[in-house]
Amino acid sequence: MITNIRQLIDYWSQTGKLMRIRKEVDPDFELGAVVNHLYGRQPMYFEKVKGYDVPMIAGFGGDRELMADSIGLSSGRELVPKLIESIVNPLPTNLVPTAPVHENVILEPDDLEELFPICRYHELDSGRYYVAGVLVVKDIAGNKRYTSIRRMQFLGGNRTNILITSPELNEQYNYYESRNEPMEVAVMFGVVPAVVLSSQVSTHLYHTDKFNIASALIGQPLDVVKCKTVDLEVLAEAEVVFEGRMLPHVREMEGPFGELAGYYGKQAPQPVIEISAVTFRNNPIWQTIHPSSHEELLPMAVVREATLLSTVRQVVPGVKDVVVTLNGAARCHAVIQIEKRREGDGKQALLAAFASDKDLKHVVVVNEDVNIWDPNDVEWAIATRVQADQDVFIVPGANGSPLEASHNLRGVSAKMGIDATYPLYAADKFKRKSIPWGPIHLEDYL
Repeated sequence: MITNIRQLIDYWSQTGKLMRIRKEVDPDFELGAVVNHLYGRQPMYFEKVKGYDVPMIAGFGGDRELMADSIGLSSGRELVPKLIESIVNPLPTNLVPTAPVHENVILEPDDLEELFPICRYHELDSGRYYVAGVLVVKDIAGNKRYTSIRRMQFLGGNRTNILITSPELNEQYNYYESRNEPMEVAVMFGVVPAVVLSSQVSTHLYHTDKFNIASALIGQPLDVVKCKTVDLEVLAEAEVVFEGRMLPHVREMEGPFGELAGYYGKQAPQPVIEISAVTFRNNPIWQTIHPSSHEELLPMAVVREATLLSTVRQVVPGVKDVVVTLNGAARCHAVIQIEKRREGDGKQALLAAFASDKDLKHVVVVNEDVNIWDPNDVEWAIATRVQADQDVFIVPGANGSPLEASHNLRGVSAKMGIDATYPLYAADKFKRKSIPWGPIHLEDYL
């Protein structure tokens, strides 16, 4: 079982899945441009980053099949069932007294910029950003550890600010701020895809310890170690950890920044973190996730698929599979495949989908003979099975995603459901053509 990024690098090197970038790259725009050229779907190992002597990785969680491979699954189709199982049956971590991540300890760092590359990604970004950090906090009671991916703009010295959009995280920070106390945080870099995937599980829905979900995904208790300057635990085999405190009543302007839907977000004052320690392994490997690439979008989509599948199945038992598309910003578009048993199942599935996730805007339901993983097949079903006056409905003025630009014009979003299932009474008229031969291996005919 692969529990750390070094094991994964070795495994994907041996199996030919890792791309090594030997030319030196500039952390300002060039590195991100190389990663984004393949949409963040290709694991890359940058041997030389201008101005630094540490290697850097990217693209380690942007391909569904490779993400599945990293946790020992044979197919990307197994990710959602495995995630649901891991949420239901989490596996406790193992606390250890010493750890590789503490092989080097820098207390009260003077200048974070000297240690590891800080990239600039988009032309109009307000500065250089850390975007791959997995934030670790404990709930107010100190019982559960929550993780999430948070972007952090470098402010100079040992300070960054941080964008916290989660209601739960904001509530927790506001609690400490009301007491005029800092909120302790740790930020991990250089972790396996399972840790990033578990970090996207909704705290609001599940309220479960996300380290334990990651352990269950991998199939082995992950080792954790206590931080040096804050009362938190981090992964013992993380490459780098920043320890620090979110300061009360301190804000710095943040943004604009190129966000996941492909547009620049607004500028606004955000909380500030003061880093109290940096710990890292010998010969550390630095990590980034290119914003709005598949590596950022895929973990969000997989987690939303797990919630969508579980919710819609409670209403329509014939649900076979779901996909939240990456081109729909990993939150706005979904396709649901059902075994239609009664008239109305399609529209009922659509209603359940919109109830399950406020960010969904456009959802399509298809029969089980349609491959929901093939956009061409879904478009074909819409073209040949939908009559808009009967099969399309629109709900105006509903809640939507603040990360979606058109939603922000009014603060509300319209929802459109498309029932692309055929009527049961006319099933014989929708039998798909087929050729009784195959599969064809063209090389056999050459």
